[in-house]
Amino acid sequence: MTDTDTRAAYDAVATLYADMFRDALDDLPLERGLLAAFAELVPAGGKVADIGCGPGHVTAHLRRLGLDVSGVDLSPAMIARARADHPHLHFAEGSMTALDLPDGALDGILAFYSIIHLEPAELPAVFAELHRVLAPGGHLLLAFQSTDGAEPDPFDHKVVRAHRWPIGHLADLADRAGLVEIGRLMRRPKETEHSPAGHLLLRKP
Repeated sequence: MTDTDTRAAYDAVATLYADMFRDALDDLPLERGLLAAFAELVPAGGKVADIGCGPGHVTAHLRRLGLDVSGVDLSPAMIARARADHPHLHFAEGSMTALDLPDGALDGILAFYSIIHLEPAELPAVFAELHRVLAPGGHLLLAFQSTDGAEPDPFDHKVVRAHRWPIGHLADLADRAGLVEIGRLMRRPKETEHSPAGHLLLRKP
């Protein structure tokens, strides 16, 4: 799946997606707890990026937690919706495969269900890129559809093809990129979900 494919697919559903997920965190207490813990780990005044921010609802939640946060997304339509819904925040188009940021620019990165559309062969380079833009001591929080299996599992996502990721597989790739695992959580799917929800908290030494 290329950036072009993912961009076009999300451009086509930006308004529907934004309306559907506007209040998604209201029913996700574990995720809200993880986001609060992530916010506590960011030093006062630290810079945070929500990579793959979509319409910006999680970016706005991080801002309410007191973080200096901006959003980045492949989809121009998603960025336009994020700017309209959250005009007090900064959003920009961009790809996690090549971020327009200097080395060590960020104290925190959130990738909330945004790595799922990457192909397995892309993950090592993406982890290297996230490592590059994190400052020493910075944290990365990943959320993703997960699997109990040992290998990435492709599935037909409602927007565009995606992968479920074994937590251990992602942790190993992150470790090879120089990111240290702090913790992991697997939440069993709700009635409206088809996959477990995986979460991985990492730190750059």
